Amino acid sequence: MDLRQMAHVVALSEERQFTRAAALSGVSQSGLSASIRSLEDELGTALFTRTTRRVEPTEAGHALLPHARSMLEQATAARDAVVQASRELSGTLRLGAEQCLGLVDVGALLERFHRRYPQVQIEFTQDGSHALVAQVREGALDVALVATSDHLGALVQTELGREPLVVLLPPGHPLAGHSRLGWRDLAGEEFIDFHPSWALRPLNDTAFAAAGVHRRVGLSVNDVHTLLDLVDRGLGVAVVPLHVAAKPQARRLIRVPLPEQGAPDWVVSVVAAPWDRATSPAPHLLELLADSPACAGADQAGRSAVATEDDRVSR
Repeated sequence: MDLRQMAHVVALSEERQFTRAAALSGVSQSGLSASIRSLEDELGTALFTRTTRRVEPTEAGHALLPHARSMLEQATAARDAVVQASRELSGTLRLGAEQCLGLVDVGALLERFHRRYPQVQIEFTQDGSHALVAQVREGALDVALVATSDHLGALVQTELGREPLVVLLPPGHPLAGHSRLGWRDLAGEEFIDFHPSWALRPLNDTAFAAAGVHRRVGLSVNDVHTLLDLVDRGLGVAVVPLHVAAKPQARRLIRVPLPEQGAPDWVVSVVAAPWDRATSPAPHLLELLADSPACAGADQAGRSAVATEDDRVSR
């Protein structure tokens, strides 16, 4: 029983499906499944029940969960205490992030950075990914968490993770019975999407154009919950990352996968300007990202990427 297995237990208990839990843990589905099976063998009991659609903790899994969380919290606090005692870092960290990126808990990241480096002043900006990249490129931000790779120039990009896009339909929609939609199935639908400064809008526009399907966006929003509410009211359909479709506000909506051919992934990255490693707080933020189970690839700055996983439940 080790900390990595405890992180896998927590992720799978919270996400209830292997694809998302594996992405958050920075491992493949097969790796996550093997880790859970090994722990179950060690403890001599099943921790989860698996079906083709969902994963649920057993009574033993529920009993283990608070202890798993406690072990992870204690390990994190111990690492932060050692770093704080051994390093005195000051200055200003200028960080930006797009709203509701998924794969990275921005609030928890900022909290942990502040706890570890209390002398660093944090300046935080929330904006669309394209606007944030421009601010990093212009020197207004040191680091940004974004979902675009456009117009990076000399900026350093590190992929943190990726997940599929899905179609969200209102209850009772004629396409709700499909197990997977073709691009032509969506022709003529009224779409709800974000303002073009958000990363998702050009990603969707490019995918539909490449498939030769005209897409009309009648309602443009700047808030995730507004988008979900408008879909729920039957005012249109939306194409969103999987984590948005999993929000409680989307519980009434119908989620259908996009076509296997030509469907883009939602890719979350950290982009950064060149810095003076001796004085800038920015590298220390990337160290925290690399230390996070959700962003296990972040220490490979600009080199490696997390592999795409199928949107299936691993057994």
